[in-house]
Amino acid sequence: MRSYNKLREKIDQNKAKICVVGLGYVGLPLAVAFLKEKFFVYGFDTNSLRIKKLKQGIKYIVDVNPKDVLYFIKKKKFYPTTDKRVLKEADVIIVCVPTPLRKVKIPDVSYVIAAARTISKNLRKGQLIILESTSYPTTTRDVVLPILSSRSFKEGEDFFLCFSPERVNPGDKKFPLTKIPKVVGGMSKASVRLAKALYSKIVENVFCVSSAEVAETAKLLENTFRLVNIALVNEFLMVCHKLKISIWEVIEAAKTKPFGFMPFYPGPGIGGHCIPCDPIYLSWKAKKLGFKTKMIDLASYINHFMPKYVIERIKSLLKQQGKFLKKAKILILGVTYKKDVKDLRESPALEIIEGLKKREVKVDYYDPFIPYLKIHKINLKRIVLKKTKIGKYDCVVLVTDHSCINYRFLQKNSKLILDTRCVYKEKFDNVVLL
Repeated sequence: MRSYNKLREKIDQNKAKICVVGLGYVGLPLAVAFLKEKFFVYGFDTNSLRIKKLKQGIKYIVDVNPKDVLYFIKKKKFYPTTDKRVLKEADVIIVCVPTPLRKVKIPDVSYVIAAARTISKNLRKGQLIILESTSYPTTTRDVVLPILSSRSFKEGEDFFLCFSPERVNPGDKKFPLTKIPKVVGGMSKASVRLAKALYSKIVENVFCVSSAEVAETAKLLENTFRLVNIALVNEFLMVCHKLKISIWEVIEAAKTKPFGFMPFYPGPGIGGHCIPCDPIYLSWKAKKLGFKTKMIDLASYINHFMPKYVIERIKSLLKQQGKFLKKAKILILGVTYKKDVKDLRESPALEIIEGLKKREVKVDYYDPFIPYLKIHKINLKRIVLKKTKIGKYDCVVLVTDHSCINYRFLQKNSKLILDTRCVYKEKFDNVVLL
């Protein structure tokens, strides 16, 4: 237990050197949280442009102030680098790399495997490795552990391995990383104790579970819960439209019940990494075990149908005004997947734009966070949101409700607005709610 005792003492005294692998939406805020508790932190990322931005004080993560980063770099407390040799210097390595889905809806753990192999080549005795990247149950045990054990090091004695799911909600000021409880599951009791001691330095509540698999599955349950409930309310939206009832008013009425109901809201589709992708990991793993996750698959289908539904609503609204979709000019307002966040991952706005362009519709966009769109088959530059410009569009589709947009100005100068986010609480003749 010499390795354990030595590492535990370093963690308790805030002297453990931490290396965060992957400095994105999860990794960078985590690195800053440890820096603020006076830990020395390495930031390892293969993206040299990202490292350059950090050193130049350029902001690319909404929850991190670049001035804080520069302060810690100048104080020589934070060392962001593309040099993998820093892994050997660290006492704790936290892996926060992407886990996307392939086009055929199969989990892509290639980044996790690459990170594990790099760590293995630089592994030394007495290190704690924590995987935070969301993946299917057994990833830590079946994928990461064998790679780290390849040098005849024994987990629980020579090194320590845990899984602790990230719970970052970009742009959420009410629940920043340090206010969100951490779940920890490990390969051994010693690993869990070390991880709990580490995370307790930045988070008030650390909840330990019996295995890495429980921690992995807990993360998938959290996001599947949201996926299913969003799908349910999206289906309600379509039914209410047929019934000529406002789904938004229905939700306001239902949420007056003080128990047994939690409000979810419809929209143009789901975006980001968590909700569209994470439940599919569980669905994929279940299929491997001969079980079909009918509810997850159906919920995923409904949510991914919503961009098509939005296009059909645009077509219907224009038809009521005697206009054809193909000859219309459409403005998409907001293209990021979430309000006030500069993130295009899985954004439904992209699907709406692509769907309209396939129908040969003239499409423009405005988003205060995205100056140009060059992704998939889209190559557009944002317009200037001014009075003379807005009035030329047959329909403005409000997809992402950024706080900094003047919605009253937009309403006064638009012919027609399809509001997919219920920004307009009061009724206007030229505004239609999804």
